[in-house]
Amino acid sequence: MLTPPYLKEGDKVGIVCTARKADREDLENGIALLKSCGLEPVLGKTIGASDHQYGGTDALRAADLQAMLDDEEINAIWCAKGGYGTVRIIDEINFYKFIKYPKWIIGYSDVTVLHSQIHKLGFETIHGVMPVGIARNTAVAKQTLENAWSGKPVHYHIESAPLNRLGTTKGELVGGNISILYSLCGSHSAIDTTNKILFLEDLDEYLYHVDRMMVNLKRNGMLRNIRGLVVGGLTSMHDNSTPFGKTAKEIVMDAVAEYDYPVCFDFPAGHLKDNRALILGRSASLEVNERGAKLYFDQLE
Repeated sequence: MLTPPYLKEGDKVGIVCTARKADREDLENGIALLKSCGLEPVLGKTIGASDHQYGGTDALRAADLQAMLDDEEINAIWCAKGGYGTVRIIDEINFYKFIKYPKWIIGYSDVTVLHSQIHKLGFETIHGVMPVGIARNTAVAKQTLENAWSGKPVHYHIESAPLNRLGTTKGELVGGNISILYSLCGSHSAIDTTNKILFLEDLDEYLYHVDRMMVNLKRNGMLRNIRGLVVGGLTSMHDNSTPFGKTAKEIVMDAVAEYDYPVCFDFPAGHLKDNRALILGRSASLEVNERGAKLYFDQLE
């Protein structure tokens, strides 16, 4: 994977809505973070726009994202928030200029659509906190985002989790939101997970739906030939009146039970206050042992 240029003081960061809507006041804390890093925020035309739950019509959101991708003075694109809607515009986006002049794409949740599409083009992206709601994120989460976009080391040590499967591995980290990965199966945006470390997280799903999605990923071969699995937040899950019988973590583990690669649960990334940055597409080392887990991204010059 190719690495976009790291951000430096004076660089411009575009903020756009590719999915749900956001107003200028929703972004104040994100704007403040950029300015504290010496970066210049540039708000897209979708900020303040509204089309029901979306940040403007599909046409406006596609045009705004395209303009930011094509603008050589914009050094990174930070998606304002997730929700739903990026998949509705992805086929309208031309990445010709992005390939010539790559830039960091930053976000999580519904932004998994962009992560997946851009990984097919061969570029790294950043899975991390977004401007809307950033006031709720931990200082550590925000610092790791700054570390990722500025080229500082991104290394994690986390505590052990009961369902962890021990082992050591190395590979490119890919993935994101389970629901989005599931929705992309069969399309040209679906990622190839072969020989890679897969990261998964999700929010607000019924347990039977988590099982359905994991079975679908398995049937699509996305769990068979990976080198390791990192599971982040499986947050605010729901059950039916007749219990499903397994927790979300147990459902994930059941889907990969027949394989022998290392598995790390409770990684601090996803729909969590402590949503730490991940460099998707970057080669990383994963070690899961009795004491916990380590995830170290390769440090590039």
